[in-house]
Order: sequence, then C-alpha cells, then structure tokens
Amino acid sequence: LEKLTESLPGANCGGCGYSGCAAYAQAVLEGKAEIGKCASGGNDSALAMAQIMGVKAEKVERKVALVRCSGFKGVDEDGKPTGSKLKGVYEGMQDCAAAVRATNPMAPSITNFVTIDFVANAQLAVGGSAAMIYMPDEGVQLAGSQAMYLNMGTLMPVYEQTIPATATALHEAGTPWVLDPVGLGIGALRTELLQHCKGCKPTIIRCNASEAIALASLWGLEPAEQSGVRGVDSTDTVEQARSAAVALARFTGGAVAVSGEVDLVTDGSTVALVEGGSPLMPCITGMGCSLGGVCAVFAACGDPFTAALAGTIAYNLAGVDAEAEAHGPASFKVAFIDSLYNTSPATLAAYPFQLQEA
Repeated sequence: LEKLTESLPGANCGGCGYSGCAAYAQAVLEGKAEIGKCASGGNDSALAMAQIMGVKAEKVERKVALVRCSGFKGVDEDGKPTGSKLKGVYEGMQDCAAAVRATNPMAPSITNFVTIDFVANAQLAVGGSAAMIYMPDEGVQLAGSQAMYLNMGTLMPVYEQTIPATATALHEAGTPWVLDPVGLGIGALRTELLQHCKGCKPTIIRCNASEAIALASLWGLEPAEQSGVRGVDSTDTVEQARSAAVALARFTGGAVAVSGEVDLVTDGSTVALVEGGSPLMPCITGMGCSLGGVCAVFAACGDPFTAALAGTIAYNLAGVDAEAEAHGPASFKVAFIDSLYNTSPATLAAYPFQLQEA
C-alpha cells in the first residue's frame, strides 16, 4: 500500500473518484479500482502502479469535460429554466472544475504588466498552470497549449507583432483562447489588433459592459453607438450590453462573459445571470484581467459557455467569501486568492444563477 501511494502525485484532487491518493491506492490494492484513473499522475503513475501490482498498464488519455444535455426547454413564469438545461450546466461545471484540478492544464497569458502577478496566481489557485509571455515567437510556440489568454491592456510596441501572430496561431491550431479587449477605444494600435482578432474568433470574450458594446460595434455586429468606456472602466450597465454580448457570441460560436453588478454569460442562445461578488472587487487592480486568465484555465477542460460560467461563478463566490474575512482591499485580495484555491468543484457547481433564453 505504501508503494502504491508513493507512486501517486499526492494531489488528493478527487479526480479518480476517491477522497484522496491513499484511498485510491487502497482501492487498487483491494481490486476495487482500475489502474490508470489518476489523470494528475498520468502514464507515469499508471506504469508505476502496474509494475507494483504485476499487471499491464493502459495508456491514460486526457479527458475534457463538456456539457451534454437535451437543450434549452424555456422558462416558467418566474423566469426559472425548465427541462434539463440547468441540470446539464451544473453537472458540466462540476466536471470541468474537477478536470482542471486533476490535470493542471497550462493556459499561457499575454496580459498587461500591471496584473501579471494576479493573473498567474489566480490561475494557479483554481488548479491551472501559468506562463506569462510577451514575445512573438513565444506566443506562436505556446499556441499549442491547452488554452491561452490574450489581454489588450498596457500594450507594448512588440505587441504589434505578438498579438496578431499568436491569435492567428491559436486559430489555426484550434486552441481555446480568451480575449479581453480592455482599453478598447484608446489608441489606434489597440483598435487594429482587435480588428485582427475578429478573424481569429476567440473562444471566450471576457469584458465589461462598455467594452462589449464597443467591440460589437467595431466588428460590425451591432449598430455603431457611443459606448461608455472610460479608460479601462465601464459606465454602461450589463443589461445595456446584453444584445452586444449575444451578437458577439453568435459571431464567434463561443461565449461572452460580461462583468458588472450582475454578471452575464452567454453562448448566443442562452444567457446566465450571476449575482454575488463584493463591493471591494473594484478596489483591486486586475480583478477582471485575472478572471480572463481563469476562464482560459477552465476553457482547457470544458466548452466555452461552461468555462466562462465556471470562472464567473468562481469569482462571485470568492468575492463573497473574501469580504467576510477582509479588513480592506489588501487583505481582501489575499483572502480572495485563498477562496479560489479552497473552492471545491461541488461548491462551485452548487452556486445559484439564473438561466434565460437569449
């Protein structure tokens, strides 16, 4: 039993269906579990366990969680979804979050240098692996990762080559990627880069309400109108951005997550509304940027809508928990990252939200 336990990574992630590595090792020893159920340890753990047990190990395949349901059946008079859609989303989020904890997917980021630390630590906290890059050749090489995050904040001159090259490589490789059009409307280069991203169709767009309206207008998906972008902040409401978010999701075939007092996530046919968070969240630089990085981690193990919704709920839940522990913005940020780390897949999936037809 000791040798079997030592052959496992000690992550105690629960992805094998047991409470921890020791419990799984015990089940293998007693013939109650198959070898190869540890996705975190992968083929190395499977081979080691097989040698100990004197059997042949099967190859461990990477598993990705996807929502499989019968489709949206509408809402009742109280706006609550009927049919199997809600159940499918809840189960999909739990599977997605469990897969992240089990497989530690890498989701490199090209993000603004103001928030690099926060983005990386948030990705690590939910179970992902981070790599912060900015050179064109790095972006192209890492476009073959499990997912990636591109953020348009604090652009450096080299990003004129990095962003288009990386976005194109991601599109050609079919790699899930998240776009945050932060600062849209500031400077000609940012506009040019976001126009290029249109043809590469991001898997998830993470933005505030004003950025959603401005991006849909820039891409010609909604009538041109004056958005309320104020630097990196929004002056429009999430409800005002609803049609823009739906149009963006329908165009990309992915999902859009719009942050606000009530967050909105849509895949173009379904809209999820999520409440929670904390008034302290706007007092922390990079809260939205780090959410984009976390959505990328979840996108490595789930479909776009599930990944965007899982990330959004994780942030709302962590915001509520952190506020209860914090004495101000600084302690809130520490408690927030701790809450992301301590949130189980089951707790994430149990968080309430409202589901509507787009």
